[in-house]
Amino acid sequence: MAKVDLPLNIIILGGGIAGLTTALALTKFAPTSRPPPQITLYEVRPSPATIGGAVNLTPNALRLLSHLGALQEIRANNYGKACGAVEVFDLYSGSKLSESSFRGPKGKGLGNPPFTALRITRGESLKGVLAAIEKHSNIKLICGKKTTDIKEDANGVHLAFEDGETVNADILIGCDGIHSVTRLKHVEPERKSIYSGICNAFGFAPRRKTASGAYEETHFETSGMNFGRRGMLLTSFLDENKDSIYVGALMQVPEIVSRDGWKARGADADKTRQDMLERYAGAANPLINHLIEDAQDLYLWPVFTLSKGGKWATDRVMLIGDSAHAMPPQGESTGIVFEDGVLFARCLGRWMEKDDEAPVKEAFDAYERLRRQRIDTAFDESQSVVKTVNDAGWLGHKIKLTIVPWYLWWTRSYREAHFIEDVTTRDLNY
Repeated sequence: MAKVDLPLNIIILGGGIAGLTTALALTKFAPTSRPPPQITLYEVRPSPATIGGAVNLTPNALRLLSHLGALQEIRANNYGKACGAVEVFDLYSGSKLSESSFRGPKGKGLGNPPFTALRITRGESLKGVLAAIEKHSNIKLICGKKTTDIKEDANGVHLAFEDGETVNADILIGCDGIHSVTRLKHVEPERKSIYSGICNAFGFAPRRKTASGAYEETHFETSGMNFGRRGMLLTSFLDENKDSIYVGALMQVPEIVSRDGWKARGADADKTRQDMLERYAGAANPLINHLIEDAQDLYLWPVFTLSKGGKWATDRVMLIGDSAHAMPPQGESTGIVFEDGVLFARCLGRWMEKDDEAPVKEAFDAYERLRRQRIDTAFDESQSVVKTVNDAGWLGHKIKLTIVPWYLWWTRSYREAHFIEDVTTRDLNY
């Protein structure tokens, strides 16, 4: 690929949070000696949207969003609720077992500058990133485009869409999630998604008021993870008003009909709610039952994963985020996606500023060398989430209650080291 003074033409498949933040990163870390890359995102849905419930943006995630100009948009719109720690409770006694803290040694956060965490809906985080995208004229988002074919040759990458349109680019980046068309049609068609056996049922419950007119008290400050014998129930505020509580039930469901998340309606909603009430029955705190009973807009989200390893790239096509390495949620998966996009953008930017005629695959290979070990470690760590969610008897539950506080204590320094990390300063070594 000859490096001339023309802008690099980049296509990204996927207009969700991964694709949008990758586009921002490619723009920010492009060399100033060349015109900014021309980036076109194609999204299969008719408009930008996300079904997922709430995420916890950890300090490393917030740091990268700040670098990309998206955190400023999120804060300007008062999206989300600052989270100093995720507190861990025993469902049946109501006692607090431990917490995973983001406060840091001085109570102001981790890293330099310090950040705590932010509990936010996926929808509002998407809005913040879209607002940042609008400030860059080199980025264009086109919705309602279903990809039917992907080919590449020495001249570039060639895509065909269901509506008959064809487009070309210098490189293609697949940010199209676990069921990635980029992977399944081109990079590694045989690598299919695997159902993890876990589902997340979630909704948003208006906060009840007592006879005095005050809100019903909560046992958590911002976010509480409630451990039961048949899964974990997350209860969390999502904004400063604290008038609504997110309820997310991560639980073992052996069989599932659909591979996609869907909004539960009618009988499905009744069944999902009843299942949640049965799984978390016996809670010491009546708030738990109230939140499940009152939860609105219930969704059911099957968690699919990919096998460890796999192929991430061809000569001109790269997979980013879940399309390359989807894994069970382990508390920082969104941050991992942001790190992917930023580190890849830095590698590509380094390649763009070189004077030699090395193929773009050099940048792809450099990114993989820098990223593989971290992703493999995160994958191994995510497997413990699956074990924690599995149904257990009373003895198994007691063992969990013993292990979880010890595990959080033992891994605290490791987790904090990652939350402090900033991949914008990492040595690229090529």
